[in-house]
Amino acid sequence: MDIKRNYYEDIELFKSNTILVWSILFLIFLAILPWFIMKYHLLGLSIYIVNLIAVHAIVAIGLNILVGFTGQISMGHAGFFALGAFTAVILVLRWSFPLWIALPVAGFVSSAFGFILGLPALRLKGPYLAIATLGFGMTITTIIKRMEFFGGRMGLQAPKLELFGTPMKDIHYYYVIMVIAVLMTIGAVKLIKTRVGRAFIAIRDSDIAAEAMGVNLTYYKTLAFAVSAFYAGVAGGLYAFILGFINPESFHLIMSITFLAMVVVGGLGSVMGPICGATLMTYLDIKLQAIQDISLIGPALVTLSQKYMSIAGISNIAVIVYGLIMILIVLFEPLGIFGFWIRTKRYWKTWPF
Repeated sequence: MDIKRNYYEDIELFKSNTILVWSILFLIFLAILPWFIMKYHLLGLSIYIVNLIAVHAIVAIGLNILVGFTGQISMGHAGFFALGAFTAVILVLRWSFPLWIALPVAGFVSSAFGFILGLPALRLKGPYLAIATLGFGMTITTIIKRMEFFGGRMGLQAPKLELFGTPMKDIHYYYVIMVIAVLMTIGAVKLIKTRVGRAFIAIRDSDIAAEAMGVNLTYYKTLAFAVSAFYAGVAGGLYAFILGFINPESFHLIMSITFLAMVVVGGLGSVMGPICGATLMTYLDIKLQAIQDISLIGPALVTLSQKYMSIAGISNIAVIVYGLIMILIVLFEPLGIFGFWIRTKRYWKTWPF
């Protein structure tokens, strides 16, 4: 029987030896993944694409703490992402901060703005809060592009980092990003099992009941925004260095919507769900941009575009396909990819009955 006899059984990271073994095997897989990518070109992946997936996964995990566990919506996470990116680049470029200091500082800068943005959440809910966070994201990018300190509209060129005197390449960034992603994933898992995480869940289920039980809504709602923004800030710093160049125009409304879609498609209220959502949507986004190069389907779509649209319309087809995939996932599996995994696991546990 699966009975928890004390509190420590509830907060342990690995609930069984099976989970421990699979976790170790997964970490080993991550360690050797670059070798497989470079030798076998799995699914057309490159190290750069995997780095981008990991960065988006960090953002999605942080956003899920806010949306999935606390029940607060945000459509301004591109603003936190941009703050982290520009802060990290400026610290390294102009003040020669090492990366391992610049990233946490970038996270805390974004976290401070997240705390400020969390104040309206005390009075706003639903679409009203969504509009407030949307306005914040647009304001941040507008301010950045008008300040020469941040490079203005031209943006900033991220400096080339070195590792033991050697310029860092994509594979070096891969291991740095993966270590950070694993640590922040473990941090999110442990956070949800603490008193803070339980307060977040209580607020999501019913803020009135949570307040009646003694949960300080002012403290925990603003804290949820701050923690979520910290994740976005760290991810933004990593994004700036793997991209090599950042421009305010890159951190637009669609980016915020995509982050939110990653959480919803992956599965709200879980840690693995946003990781799955970020993996699927980042991969599709990159691959569908070159949809005309896909064998059989690509030429047919080019012909369709030439006949009924302009040839430039082929890029719109990629967006349509991308949107349809998201709609189908939400329609047929409301719990997202993680919900599909739960159903599959439950089926095999009870098979053949």
